[in-house]
This record gives sequence, C-alpha cells and structure tokens, in this order.
Amino acid sequence: MAAATTSLPETPGGERNWDYRYTWVRDSAFMLHALFELGYDWVAFEYFAFLIDAAASGPMQIMYGLGGERDLTEHTLDHLSGYDGAHPVRIGNGAWNQRQHDMWGMLIESVATHVRHASQLGPPAWALVTQLVDSAIDVYRKPDRGIWEVRGEPRHFTASKVMCWVAADRGASMAADRGAGELADRWRQAADEIHADVCANGVDARGVFVQHYDTTALDAATLLIPIMGFLPPEDDRVRATVLTIADELTTDGLVLRYRTEETDDGLSGEEGTFTICSFWLVSALAMIGEVDRAQMLCEKLLSFASPLHLYAEEIESSSGRHLGNFPQAFTHLALIDAVTSVIKAGG
Repeated sequence: MAAATTSLPETPGGERNWDYRYTWVRDSAFMLHALFELGYDWVAFEYFAFLIDAAASGPMQIMYGLGGERDLTEHTLDHLSGYDGAHPVRIGNGAWNQRQHDMWGMLIESVATHVRHASQLGPPAWALVTQLVDSAIDVYRKPDRGIWEVRGEPRHFTASKVMCWVAADRGASMAADRGAGELADRWRQAADEIHADVCANGVDARGVFVQHYDTTALDAATLLIPIMGFLPPEDDRVRATVLTIADELTTDGLVLRYRTEETDDGLSGEEGTFTICSFWLVSALAMIGEVDRAQMLCEKLLSFASPLHLYAEEIESSSGRHLGNFPQAFTHLALIDAVTSVIKAGG
C-alpha cells in the first residue's frame, strides 16, 4: 500500500490531495529490491506473487486495490471540509487508468530482481513477461502522463522512455539466460533503439537530461538514469544531470519533483519538496562519487523523520513540516536504497 491515508494535502489548504490506499506497480521494483537487500526474502516472494497475479488478471494497470481490485474510480466527498481546510477529499484515484509507460519497466525490473534472488520463472510467468516486454516496446514512442501522473497533456517524458528501455534491457538479459536467443536479440535491438532515442532527444544543450522532449525543464525522475543503469555514473551527462538537479531543482537542499510553473500538471498551487526525490539524489550523488555531499544530504533528511522515524510524501523545507499522505511507502523504499548506497560508497 502506498500510504494508509487519503487526501492529506501536499499544499496546505490546496487541491493536491489524493487517495493513496492502493498498491502501485512502480513501487514494486523498489519494494522487492529493499526487501531482498534487508533479507526479507519470504515477504518479497509473497509480494511478487501478488504482482504477477494482478498483472495476469487482465490488461495491465498502473495500480490496483489491496485485494487486486481494478476499478478505482475517483470520487470527491464534497460534504467534508478536508484536513485543515484542504479539499476536495477524494476516494479512489483517477490515475488508475492513465497511460504511464514507466510501469512496464518497473514491473520487469521487479521480475529481474526476483529471478536474481530466487529461480527461473515457470512457463506461465514467462509468457506474461514476454507480453509485458513487447508492450513496453510497442508504446515507448507514444506520449504518456509520466511517473508523476500529471493531469495535463501527455508528453514524451524522458523517464518513462528510460523505463521502457529497462523493460527491454532486463527482458533481453532474462531471455538470454533462458536460452531464448532470438527473443533476446530482438529485445536487445529494441533496447538499443530506445537508448539512442532518449540520448538524442532527452538531453539539452548543457548535456543535462530534461523532463520531456519538448522542454528544457528539469525533472527529478531523471535521477533514475544512473539508478536504473541506463548510463554509467561516470558518463558526463549523468554527472551533469545529477549536479544540475542538486543545484537548480532544490529548496534548502531538498529536491522538488519539478518546478510547477514549468510543468503542465493540470493543477494549481505549489507543493513541498518530494522526499523520495531527495533520497534519489542521495543515491545518485553517491554513485557519481560525491560521497560527502550524499552523506550530508542523507543526514539532513534523516533529521526530518517523525518521532516514529516515518515520513510523509513531502517535506516543507522551511519548517520541516510533513505534507501529503502518511506514512508514504515510496519514500521509505528510497530511504533504504539511499542509506545502503552511501554505506557502499564508503560514507
């Protein structure tokens, strides 16, 4: 479950209020990595089984109910004033049927993580993987709503295409391991094509990866480029992207998803810094060798934890106030990865 609450506002008194009492496919890759990293293999196996069952039950969705429910139609409870006057109060989530192409890569990354720690997939699961990888390859040239589920116009989001590459790349590696050489070659060719497209269209004149193909705006989701292995940490474009985000997409050192004035997300108002993005920056800084800077940011973030050492989705940088739904699973998964990245880098 992404969070145990609904409609706790991302902006005090604002409209950025969502129901997070569901499970998102994109959380799965980070969830399985964290569980295996911490030694909770049996929990990882159970969660993986849930994911595969949900994915096999019909057309792939970006999110499901906790019982595998598929229809998560959003409604507003207009008779409620909302937390601290923030409304509307929502139940359901209108993003459930959005086109978000990163989900293919996130799910295939989950499968690859499972295979690395467990065993080869049985024929039914492999047939599903084949279908999902082919779907990622089919859609990568189309615009989508992106990892941040914008309610503005679909765009060619760079991070979405990177995750389509992840689907093809991981799929090719798994196919090769299974002896499916022809399939591996086809998927590897597709991965190379997606990689070339992103590198040609997703980088600005400074050598920095941008939010989507028609802008120079920054997006913290491009921090996934080194984290997911799209490019090595020593690549000049990776270093430029990480350092530019650290310098230009932060408030008091904490990372924004994007600048709301530069992004058509279909909503009004500002938002706080996204805690998962700050932890991604910790991981990315550690990967490019900026270990001291990564450790300092990590320690700063840890100082913002609640008395129960939990985090909401966002932090108001000026006050340390937690904003959005609480506790936010995605944030804690990124925390685990960030801390282990700093430790492995020698911090």
